[in-house]
Amino acid sequence: MSTVTTIFKRELLSYLSTPLAYLFTVIFLVLSGIFTFYLGRFFERGQADLNSFFNFMPWLYLVLVPALTMRLWAEERKSGTIELLLTLPVSPSAWVLGKFLAAWVFLGCALILSFPLWITVNYLGEPDNGAIFAGYLGSWFMAGGFLALGSMFSAATRNQVIAFVLTLVVCFVLVASGFPLVLDAFSVWAPNWVLDLVAGLSFMSHFEAISRGVIDIRDALYFISIMVFGLWLTAHLVRHTVKR
Repeated sequence: MSTVTTIFKRELLSYLSTPLAYLFTVIFLVLSGIFTFYLGRFFERGQADLNSFFNFMPWLYLVLVPALTMRLWAEERKSGTIELLLTLPVSPSAWVLGKFLAAWVFLGCALILSFPLWITVNYLGEPDNGAIFAGYLGSWFMAGGFLALGSMFSAATRNQVIAFVLTLVVCFVLVASGFPLVLDAFSVWAPNWVLDLVAGLSFMSHFEAISRGVIDIRDALYFISIMVFGLWLTAHLVRHTVKR
């Protein structure tokens, strides 16, 4: 764990030392504000909650997280520094976990910076702060799922654009798998249990339950499973790079 902590600190400092990190944070906060107040009609709804903020969070992550993860490993592979990193007495799993945790904490910090919305809704009414806290927690776990998948595709290719597109497409399918857009493609030939399985893979359905303040262990395990699977496959791909 000391090795993972060292890598985590190194990667997190590398985020904070580049203007791209601050640009990403500003874009995240500006877009979340636009979605909340204009598309989500925060004031027009007249309700003391942050549903108009959380409802658009999966779609915001869908665009911004692939942009954050596309260079995690693709840039290392393209420049050849991945071989140098992995010649150090550090396991590929430690590098993968350290890089992921740094990106996850960085994204969590960007999410925390939206706290003025929480202050605003408490000033305007008497919201269920427990539900809002659950929404933030669920949003952070959902971001971890996006990040793990993005890390996996970044480790699979040297091209950052390809990593971005693959992450975007797969995450879009997972977000929209509970919508008719995806289910109609299966309803013609698949039995009901297959439809239920596809719908159950939806990021949106699991996140919506948490954002309402209902923290179900099944929803938490879903996002944890996505993260574990993505990181395990990322480590496997990195090891394969070394063997080649």
